[in-house]
Amino acid sequence: MSVFRSGVLVLTSPLSALSMRLAPILASAAKIVQDTLYIHLQPGLLLTGSSQPSSTYIPATQEVCSLISKLYSDADLHSNLDVRVLLTNIKNQSSSQQTLSSVQNLSHPPEVVLTDFQTSDGGQYNPAKQQLERYATNSYSCNPHLVSVLLYPEYGIEDDVIKLKDTDGVGSPLQSHSDVVVGGTFDRLHNAHKILLSVCCLLSERRLLIGVADGELLDNKVLKELIEPYDKRLEKLSQFLVDVKPSLGYDIVPISDPYGPSITDPELKCIVVSEETQRGGLSVNKRRLENGLDELIIHEIQLVTDPKHSENEEEKISSSSFRNRLLGTVLKTPDVNPSIPSRPYIIGLTGGSGSGKSSIAMRLEKLGAALIDCDKLGHQSYKPGGPAYQQVIDEFGTDIVCEDGTIDRRAIAGKVFGNKDQLKRLTDIVWPAIATLAKEAMEEAAAKGISVCVMDAAVLLEAGWNDMVHEVWTVIIPEKEAVARIMKRDGVSEEAAKNRLSSQMSNSERVKASNVVLSTLWEPEVTQKQIQKAWDLLQQRIKPEFSNDKPFLKSRF
Repeated sequence: MSVFRSGVLVLTSPLSALSMRLAPILASAAKIVQDTLYIHLQPGLLLTGSSQPSSTYIPATQEVCSLISKLYSDADLHSNLDVRVLLTNIKNQSSSQQTLSSVQNLSHPPEVVLTDFQTSDGGQYNPAKQQLERYATNSYSCNPHLVSVLLYPEYGIEDDVIKLKDTDGVGSPLQSHSDVVVGGTFDRLHNAHKILLSVCCLLSERRLLIGVADGELLDNKVLKELIEPYDKRLEKLSQFLVDVKPSLGYDIVPISDPYGPSITDPELKCIVVSEETQRGGLSVNKRRLENGLDELIIHEIQLVTDPKHSENEEEKISSSSFRNRLLGTVLKTPDVNPSIPSRPYIIGLTGGSGSGKSSIAMRLEKLGAALIDCDKLGHQSYKPGGPAYQQVIDEFGTDIVCEDGTIDRRAIAGKVFGNKDQLKRLTDIVWPAIATLAKEAMEEAAAKGISVCVMDAAVLLEAGWNDMVHEVWTVIIPEKEAVARIMKRDGVSEEAAKNRLSSQMSNSERVKASNVVLSTLWEPEVTQKQIQKAWDLLQQRIKPEFSNDKPFLKSRF
């Protein structure tokens, strides 16, 4: 079976049967569609009749919401699929006078239309497929060369025993509201977000106001440096919403405090929260009363369990878990660097003070990499006869020389501390000297047949040494944790630790320049698994290059 980038799945089974059928249906669809899968609920649709079937409304009920929630939950097992349940034909209490538009535009026009509809002979019955194709093209903007497939999933259970697990409120209509508000970070839009947004769309009659966390609201987020930029989150959010419910009005705004416009907008009627943000809904109502506004009806949805969560991740589907899983993977494809040899393959490892960078370097060394410690090379460059020795004395005077002829590093520190010009004069001498020693170490590693070198350098990016490496790996931890580690390790005050960090490049700046990001925030065994993953993925990347002697990296030109 050919694999298509996008498709629309038309589900015709009764709603009461679909809950238990979803898993095999999605498993079958995931073998055919590799990216975007739209899902259209049309229970009872007949594809073998003489007349052409048309899309009809189904009411927005608790049963439908439960089904949509389960659909997205089951789809989470197929990480390749971007599933989007279309809500155009699901009407709430205000939709009685609406008529379905002839064709709805979709951001990813389906290349294939699938269905769970089954014919009596169990084959790819041409008349049914033709009916299906006409139904799809009459409802949605599809690829001109649309292909149709009857899935015939293996259910493994009898229809008469299929029941929804949660039958509370089956058939009960949703109480809709003119204007609804919801808030969130919406980072790396995932299926739990889609459940939340779908419920919001079904509750909204006129407008859905969405507050997207930004600025200071992101400061306490786990791995905040990996959160997508606001504009990217906005783009994904807007595309999803317009796809699933184009008739609704959307007002998406950035918020830098927990309330945003929810406490000042007089037209709002309902706020949608999860189990963990229910207190936030109550707090919003308290502030609205203080502002002389009516309280909002609070609609609470259930959290969705993540079956793939690991020991250091939340049990629910969450953006922080998705960011966690990015650690050790390639976030940005490395560029070809024609100025350096392809072997050995050089990893530039950097990170702020207290990040745990050096411990990761030692772990990588145990996995087989040659370690080039730039801090040690810095000390070596100062030694008599070293590449920086005489230049430093000429620049800063003989009073920095000890009786034994060595340079007093404390004396140097006293001259450059707090003086940017003096510090630059020093780094202009020492950094090139360290680079020279590092290149010599790389050449030695190449002569020994070593395939990977790790260049451990706190100032890798500041010194411009990223031009000497094939990939940049950055180690990050939250500032609060870094301060605590520095105070414990160096016996300095909290203020001194914060000042040290503020004088360095920020985590966000480092991450932007990095190909791979790591973190030592959790237990050592978690860090070890992370490093092993990064190392294994590295071996997969460099193996084709080393075996074929051809660059696998993205060219800069």
